[in-house]
Amino acid sequence: MADEDDGAERSSNPASDAADSTPADAASDLSRHAAEVADLLPRSNDPLVEAVETALSGRSEVVAVGVPVRLLPPVLAARERSSGPPWRVACRPGVVDALSRALVLGTAAAEAVETDAIRIRTGEPLDHGTGGTLFASPDRVDAVVGPAGDRTLATTTVDDASRSASATDARLTVRGVRAAAESRFDAATAESVGMPSRRRLVAAAREVLDDRFADDVAAVLESLAPGEFGRTSEPSDRTLLVALAARHDHLFRDLRRWVGTEGVGIAPAQEFTRDRRALVERELIESIKVPMGPGRPMLRLRAVDDALLRARPEEVPSVLTGRFALPTDADGRIRRDATRDDRRPVWERRRWRR
Repeated sequence: MADEDDGAERSSNPASDAADSTPADAASDLSRHAAEVADLLPRSNDPLVEAVETALSGRSEVVAVGVPVRLLPPVLAARERSSGPPWRVACRPGVVDALSRALVLGTAAAEAVETDAIRIRTGEPLDHGTGGTLFASPDRVDAVVGPAGDRTLATTTVDDASRSASATDARLTVRGVRAAAESRFDAATAESVGMPSRRRLVAAAREVLDDRFADDVAAVLESLAPGEFGRTSEPSDRTLLVALAARHDHLFRDLRRWVGTEGVGIAPAQEFTRDRRALVERELIESIKVPMGPGRPMLRLRAVDDALLRARPEEVPSVLTGRFALPTDADGRIRRDATRDDRRPVWERRRWRR
């Protein structure tokens, strides 16, 4: 008898994602156009990211153009600490599309759009500053400048512009640059973020699965950095969601019904099969066939590893990352010499319950 996983799987298409670059950088950036959000974001102590978040926090009526994936997280973080009308953000081509495969950053961006904190469009960078990335508000403009790998912000304020004497500087006054940014945003294309907002995602999890699973999802999304658990990494965002469902003994069918719920649509339901098998092969979970009337048996997901069961929700990602880092045999199972010698069968272990 075939189980409910039988059938063809589709793999997600690579994103077309533009990095912040100058014409001189174009050749080196060609290899990055097909990169996923997770490939571009994991940078620790990025001074430009910190500078953008600091410069934008508390500002109002911000218009941003030429925003790459790298700078979208600090824009969202700064918007949370600001008030006033929606910020207008024109991202570089490919950024919004990539968000549809970025669970952490995509749901955060969708949340900001749904609450009308920001309005996202796709457009070309502004021909101003080294990288064409610019943030403008009524009294201040910040442009990304500097060589590749050493970007920084150049700031001009209304007071700075009023003291300028040259005609060139006069054309680049704050008001003039802001008007150019607004024009570029108005010409940009409105696009929908292909991820649900976090509140919508968690609400659907409560309705289709249960409160415990929904709370786990909310806690994990809040704790993860924007570039972690992408669509093409291993473990992926789908691996994470299957593992969370297994902590609460949910049916695989119900997990896939949740991700396919109208308005949620994290990923095609059939794409979760490979991730389920990877977790089974690494002895983190098991799939138990449960006959439920005529037709294919259902699969119940059950966590069988103590570390996964006992971990707090925000610790689950590190448990998965550690297990997937262990060497495996050709069939995908963890090599015997890589596991603990005292590993006991699951039926000899007392399951931990919260």
